[in-house]
Order: sequence, then C-alpha cells, then structure tokens
Amino acid sequence: MKTDKNTLTPRLKKKTVTIERLHAIVNYALAILTFLGLGAIIALRQQRALDFSQIWSRLPIVQNAFITTVTVSFIALVGSVILGLVFYFFSISRVRYLRAFTDVFTEIIFGTPLLVMIFMMGYVFRASFNIASSETLGLVGLTVYITPYMTNVFRAAFSSIPDSQFQAMDLFGFTTYQRYRYLIIPQVIRALTAPLMNNFSLIIKGSALLHIVGTEEVYNELFAISSNTGRTIEAFFVMWLLYLIITLPLSRLIKFAEKRWST
Repeated sequence: MKTDKNTLTPRLKKKTVTIERLHAIVNYALAILTFLGLGAIIALRQQRALDFSQIWSRLPIVQNAFITTVTVSFIALVGSVILGLVFYFFSISRVRYLRAFTDVFTEIIFGTPLLVMIFMMGYVFRASFNIASSETLGLVGLTVYITPYMTNVFRAAFSSIPDSQFQAMDLFGFTTYQRYRYLIIPQVIRALTAPLMNNFSLIIKGSALLHIVGTEEVYNELFAISSNTGRTIEAFFVMWLLYLIITLPLSRLIKFAEKRWST
C-alpha cells in the first residue's frame, strides 16, 4: 500500500511545530524557575526575616497608588499622542518656523533628563505662572518629555506607507478624506500599535519620578511606607512586582502585535 507524500507532509509539519512549542515551554519554565530560585536564595540570606504584614495592613493605600500610577500614565500617553501628532504635522509643514520650532523642541527634550523636566515643570514653571498644583504640572512635564518620541513614532508610521500607494491615490483621484479613511489611517494604526505600547511601558516606569512633585503613585506611597515601618526591602519588592504586573503584559502584547502585523 502506497503512502501519499502530500498527506504526510502537513502531519510532519504539525508534529514539528508541536515539538518546538513544547521545547519553548520547557525552556521558559526552566528560566522562570531559575529566577525564582535566585529570588529564594536572596530572601533566605537576608539577616532579617522578610515580613510583609506591615505592607499588607496598608493594602488600600497601595491599591490607590497603583490606580494612580496607571491613571497618570494613561493620561500622559493620550496627551503625548496628541502632541506628538501635532508636532509631526509641524515637522512636515511648509512653514519653516514650525519645522524649526519642532527641531529645537526635540533637541531640548532629548538633552534633558526626565527628572529635571518634571522638576522644572512642577516647581519652576509653577512658580513663574502662579499655578497651584505642582502635581498637574509634573504630569505635564512627563507628557511633554514623551512627546518627541511620539513624534518619531508617527514619522516612522507615515513613512512606512509606500510612495506607490500615494501615486495610486493621485491616479484614481482620491479625496483627502478617502486617502486618510481607506489607506493612510489603517496602515498608520497598524504601524503605531507596538511602538505606542512600548512608549506606554516607558511612561509607566517614568511615572515613578512624579514623586518629586508629590503625586501619590506607587513609588511615593511605598517609599513612605518603608520609611514609617522600616521594611524597606519588602516595600521595594512589592513596588517592583507592581511595576512588573503592568509592564510584563505590555511586553507580551508588543511582541504579539509585532508578530501579528508583520505577517
């Protein structure tokens, strides 16, 4: 009895993929166990036994701080997306002043540490313009700092559209609305997905610096708890886990989006 090669080939490919996935799962499990083992060794070698009861008793404070971190980060993301798009259009404007303004703004931000930006906005600008809330201006500082990075994201997304498509739109007489509705926006959204999530992760980690303007986010509240209880290691360990709870899923989403849109 003869075996059809065309029938065996899909089965062999499926079996190979299954084996590769199994190997990947085993290797990732071993890697995770390695880090857990390292963490256990570090915990056991502490001179003082770890005690999270002081932090657990302040769980509502930690929860509110976590919500605040996510909220201010999301606001900074939305604000930086809007400003980033505006500055992108400035950078391609026919008005030379707008292009020059964008270039100077970008160089200033790229040359300024985030900590300095938040301090300048939260205290120096607040004092200069008699604005009451330093927390609000600190958030503005975080938003402004991310804006040039968002501008670059938009520049890369729009430049990813081939010139041949613009020529085709001209050939078929597309209106401005049709250009953006049917061709430009769908492709730009696909190109923006992964970089936006990556920038959101950067914003979340950068939001820890908002403690210098009194924002009651994760770093600020857990640092206060560690100062009041003397449980510094436990507080920073919880802080680390809370940031990982947000950033690790984002990292997986970024990889999924890159894989999804690249196919």
